[in-house]
Amino acid sequence: MNSDDLLNRAYELDSTDPLAHWRDRFVIDDPDLSYLDGNSLGMLPRSTVHRIHEVMNDEWGSGLIRSWRKWLELPLIVGNELAPLLGADDGEVVVHDSTSVNLHQLLHAAVRLRPDRRCIAVDAHEFPTDRYAVEAVAGEHGLTVVSPQSGEHLDDLDFSDCAVVVRSLIDYRTAEIVDLHSFTQQAHQAGALVIWDLSHAVGAIELDVHAADVDMAIGCTYKYLNGGPGAPAFSFVRSSLISDIDQPIRGWFGQDNQFTMDGAWSPKPGIGRLMIGTPSILALEAARCGIELSSEAGMPAIAAKGRALTDFAHECCDEMQLESVSPRDASIRGSHIAIRHPNAKELTERLEREHSVIADYRDPDLVRLGCSALTTRFGDVARSVIRLASMVHQ
Repeated sequence: MNSDDLLNRAYELDSTDPLAHWRDRFVIDDPDLSYLDGNSLGMLPRSTVHRIHEVMNDEWGSGLIRSWRKWLELPLIVGNELAPLLGADDGEVVVHDSTSVNLHQLLHAAVRLRPDRRCIAVDAHEFPTDRYAVEAVAGEHGLTVVSPQSGEHLDDLDFSDCAVVVRSLIDYRTAEIVDLHSFTQQAHQAGALVIWDLSHAVGAIELDVHAADVDMAIGCTYKYLNGGPGAPAFSFVRSSLISDIDQPIRGWFGQDNQFTMDGAWSPKPGIGRLMIGTPSILALEAARCGIELSSEAGMPAIAAKGRALTDFAHECCDEMQLESVSPRDASIRGSHIAIRHPNAKELTERLEREHSVIADYRDPDLVRLGCSALTTRFGDVARSVIRLASMVHQ
């Protein structure tokens, strides 16, 4: 199959794609651009433009401070709207602050729930924020950071002295999916808690945190959920643990009666105890719009298209003789693929500069092609791989 055959195959797939019309729900400034970086920053939903204008004009502009009557509980309201995408229940998710802040918060809480343990486990190649947070919290509590040795995996560790393990469900480099249920069970059998980073998973694959008995999770909303740059992150805590959480970062929005200004600290009941300071209402409303789109389209359909797009990306790589390091089995692969080449950084820059393809680079040698189901076309995948191959083989 040559490049023309691949393009024809892509157009055929696009013509029968049941989610193709969802692309019209987003702002498309350049229809000829192949945007394959939605796994880092999702496109702008049209509904977000309308909603932000509405909030600014009607709620902030006209309502002024009176609008706080509807804004005060917004982190919890948006959390309940996000919860079904995680397989969580109402009252188990709150959308607030950043992924980094939320992870620090839950790490402190988890360590306090296991005071007899002496270490925290994280992979040495985990996403930087996760490693930095583990190192900082371990240092503050006098704990040791444990990571796999060369040639080992996190699954090989003994967690019997670990308070908590931090792990991404989807590897941000290769898109490999960890077995959520079996790894959580492995840690539980050793008495450890697990905090899952779902940043590359939520909005891309189907999740069921209850079925896997997940303790805690964090994640962002600006990737596959299309929440916007710097959109607030979320925290999940299973209901049976929430009342045991000792809020380590205290602010007045986490206080039960927050307008009793002289009152002693008394955390909100439920997941609201994780709230800290005054939330960004505009950012929350933007995140809400992206969450609504994913909920409306449905995660089974979104996940199915993500698998189809990345399967097709592998087909294109094979035809164009490019090396993908992402899993071939779609059931253990997220919604991006990683192509290895020693000049990956230069190739990624040239794709945008010379071919109107926005992909993304990860050290040391990977070009990542993000396949966001609601906005990515099969034609985008084919064109991007063909153009990448043309530079590699010239």
